[in-house]
Formats: sequence, C-alpha cells, structure tokens
Amino acid sequence: MTGKAEIVLRLDAITKRFGKLVANDAISLSLHRGEVVALLGENGAGKTTLMNILFGGYTADSGSVQVFGQTLPPGNSRAALDAGVGMVHQHFTLADNLTVLENIALGVQPLKDMRLRKQETCNKIKRLSDEFNLIVDPSARVGSLTVGERQRVEILKALYRDVKILILDEPTAVLTPQEADDLFATLRLGIQNGLSIIFISHKLHEVMAISDRVAVLRHGKLVAETRTADTDKNALSALMMGAAAKAPDITATTPGKALLSLKDISTPDIANNPGLKSVSLELKAGQIVGLAGVSGNGQAALADVVGGMRMPSQGALVLNGKTLTQWSPRAAVQNGIARIPEDRHKTGTIADFDLIENAILEGYSTALFSKGGWISWIKAKAFATDIIQKYDVRCPSPDTRIRLLSGGNMQKLILGRVLEADPQIVLANQPVRGLDIGAVNYVHSQLLAARDRGAAVLLISEDLDEIMGLSDVIHVIAGGRLSPGFARGTMTPAELGIWMAGQGFDAQVAHAS
Repeated sequence: MTGKAEIVLRLDAITKRFGKLVANDAISLSLHRGEVVALLGENGAGKTTLMNILFGGYTADSGSVQVFGQTLPPGNSRAALDAGVGMVHQHFTLADNLTVLENIALGVQPLKDMRLRKQETCNKIKRLSDEFNLIVDPSARVGSLTVGERQRVEILKALYRDVKILILDEPTAVLTPQEADDLFATLRLGIQNGLSIIFISHKLHEVMAISDRVAVLRHGKLVAETRTADTDKNALSALMMGAAAKAPDITATTPGKALLSLKDISTPDIANNPGLKSVSLELKAGQIVGLAGVSGNGQAALADVVGGMRMPSQGALVLNGKTLTQWSPRAAVQNGIARIPEDRHKTGTIADFDLIENAILEGYSTALFSKGGWISWIKAKAFATDIIQKYDVRCPSPDTRIRLLSGGNMQKLILGRVLEADPQIVLANQPVRGLDIGAVNYVHSQLLAARDRGAAVLLISEDLDEIMGLSDVIHVIAGGRLSPGFARGTMTPAELGIWMAGQGFDAQVAHAS
C-alpha cells in the first residue's frame, strides 16, 4: 500500500450505547485500498460492536459510515454487502446440513436459480479456491468439515460476493498455527489484488505480521493509531490495557495423588472425529497436565469422558481410587469436576439467560443455591456479582442477557463460575480462546492458583506456547492416541510437532517391534 492509495472506508464519529454502557464513543477511522488495519483492544473494548455497525448489524446512535465515498444507510447489511463490504465473524455462520456450495451461494441467488446455475456457481467457487489457495470440496456437507475448512468456506463466501473490504473478527481463534499461516498467505494474495482488510485479533505476533496500521480501542474510545513498523508487541499491549502486561510467575510443584485416572480408555469414532485408542492418563492433585494436538484428533472425546458426557466403551475410569460403573455430567459436577468448555456459546452458556442464571448453570441444585428444591436468587445474584467484580466481567448489570456480552467477557464469567466453586479437578478446554493478553494472563494465573490449592488441571489447547508455558506435564494427542507424558522443559516445539503429526507414535511402534 502506498500513502496515495484511495480511502475506501471512513467511519466518522461513531457512537453506540447499550443502556448505560457506551460501547463506542465518537470513533473515527479510515481504511485505504490494499491496506490492512488491525483493530486492537481488550475484551469488551468495542471492536465487534464497531464492526457490526459498519456491516449493518447494529445502528449507531450517531455518526456515519462511508464506503467508496458513499454514505451507507444505517443498520442495513444488504447495503453494506452491495457496497463491497464482507465480514467473517468470530463464530461461524454456516448451516451444517447444507453443502459448501449451498452455504456460499445462499443469500446471493434464489434457491431455484441455485439449482439451475449449479455448475456456474461451482466453477466460480473452484476458480476462487485456486486463485486464493482455499481448497475445499463444493459438494461436501459443512457439518463434515474441520474447523480450518469451515474458515475457508467463510472467506470464500465473502470473496464470492466480490467484496472489496473484508472484516475479519478473530479469524485465527480456532485455527492451528499451520492453518493460520495458510490464512495469511490467502490474505496477502487478496491484498495484492487491492483487497482492504480490517483485522481484529488478540494475537499480537499476528498483528505485527499482517497489518500496515494499528488502531487501539480502550473502554469504547479510540486511544491510539500507529504504523505497525513504528511499534512492537509490548507497546501495543500497554496501549490496549493502559499498563504493561505481566505474565504470571510459574514455579515447580510436587504433585499429589491421582484424583482421576483413565486406564486403557477407548471410545468409538463419531463421523470424522476420532475416538480414543487405549488412552491412559493420570490427573494428579497440584499438577497441570497439558494436552497438545492439532484440532480434531480426539481432544473432544477425551474432554467428554472427563466431563461425564461420555462413558468409555473399553477401559476403566478411576475417581479418587474408586472405579466408576456409571458416569454422567451430573455425577462429574457432584464429584468436584468443573469444566471450561471449548465452545462458550453452544455448551458453556445459554444465550437468553442473564448473567445470574448462567453463573449458577452447573451448580443450581447444590446446597449453595438451593434448599428444598427452591433456588435462592438472592444468593445467586450475590455469587454472580462477586464473579463480575473479581474477574472483571464488563457488563451493564448482572441482569444482562449473556448474549449481549463480548466473547471474552462470557469466558471470564465461565471461568469465575468454575473456579469459585473450588473444584478438585478443572477441565480447561481452550480456556483463553479469543481473550486479550491481559485476560489471558489472568486466566493463566487463576489456573495456577487452582493447581497450587491442590486441584488437578487438564489444559487442552491448540496453542503450543500456552501448553509449554503452563503445563507441568505435556501429552500429545493424534488420531485418538496419547503420547507419553513429557515433563516441562524437556521437549522443544519441533519435537512436540513430530508427535502432533503422528510420527512419534509411528517411531514408538517401530521401536517396540
């Protein structure tokens, strides 16, 4: 991008309020042709609200949006699309029961035309796939695709509409490092062709790698703009938070007894998701066990077993020295197992429940909130209010519907719900996905505090840096098989990568034979 490139987008004094909460406060921002502007800010800083106003999902209380010099009518997504604006949301908006082709063409042409022009549509999708290296089968059902493939479909949806401006909201939050690299290669191809991008991410190394300029929001205000070449990750972190971020100190501990043991556990495959293959694992008091692996290699099956969602078809589950013959989510909760689920929207919260109801979602029947079958809403509200204060959940009030919160603030409420129950086992499945650096450090400090109180923590993450930095013992899962445990500091990322690719298991088998 050159300094003389035309301005393709101008946001002028955008203000948006939700009750007493000012989500956007007179924000002005511009974007040039072929430019990538990274939009940074803590969870709840107003980034997604601003982009939803640009895309027509929300109507601003004041201010205007201009695309290629034309003012867009407020709250009109069709007008934004027609003007060349596309948005890939943080949480995919795809229909699992439809094919890739149907998802991409949906909303662009009527269903009857979709059938008549199926070959024409397919040809355009294949051309875009080849041009931008977004390889996906147009006839495949979306429900059968991996997370990375779904991301490609979302981007193809935008490119199919011939967008000139692309908004990417946390596009790598659910991608592996390799998939993120592939995405960036795709974006660079688009930029060369004049595509302009607004890139929202909490991963500062990605911001430094892909953006030309950075705009920083804090508490709904635009507090800084800078050329990426003139800053660094530490400076950006300080701008986002108002102070320098500090990672928690990690000290070695001596683990206690095994609280939960999985002994030669197997589970059946479900569709394209592998089950567990004779997995043995011990979760010990005072220890964080990290589970590394490429998405879709058995992590879901292992999390389901630990959380009581699934009973193994073979092997034994031993809880506090007792072999389990029955297992359920209720039994897991009653035995002190708390979970931070992978999908905070689908399995972590109920969208139309308020924060109070979501705070007691898994413990409403316990003596803390219930007596004689009746819930004490006074105690429930006090519990939710305490979580909001301790975990910095930014919301108008405890009575707010949780769907109105940012993803990061939802995650902080779930974290508080889990840890304030003082569990003996914590299942932390992608606990910092989509969180800003300050929230990431806070979550990590709370998981370490739980470990130091004597809890066993199972940390499942696709972020290898997180696994290596936080875990006392690391296992790798690939194709449903589990590696031996590796003590902290004994393996390099490259060595763990060999196991993640399945080669370590092959070498293990060859050595045994």
